[in-house]
Amino acid sequence: MSSSGKVSPPNVRFIRLMCTGRIDPEFVMKGFQSGADGVVILGCHPGDCHYKEGNYNTLRRVYLLRRMLSQFGIEEKRLWLEWISACETDKFVDTLHDMVREIKALGPLNKGITHDVGRY
Repeated sequence: MSSSGKVSPPNVRFIRLMCTGRIDPEFVMKGFQSGADGVVILGCHPGDCHYKEGNYNTLRRVYLLRRMLSQFGIEEKRLWLEWISACETDKFVDTLHDMVREIKALGPLNKGITHDVGRY
């Protein structure tokens, strides 16, 4: 719950890492393969990374991941990347709600496509 009483959507699952730079592209692919209709990566703002360049590495990975997802027939809009600091709790909750709204508008991911995602 944020300071304004906002609550994150109940259909969101979290995987916490020390830095977005540690996100293996396989984590994202596994999410889709496991039935997620969308994946959001939330990290600290560029220039504020405790690990120096972790978020810049993430930005490059997400760009490549989006291209790879499209090759599997998964819309690029299903993978989000947002920069949010630990003190921006309202932005955190609002971003999750925005993503859930957009993913619902896209509809469920074609589960037949995701079976091949694990073979990239």
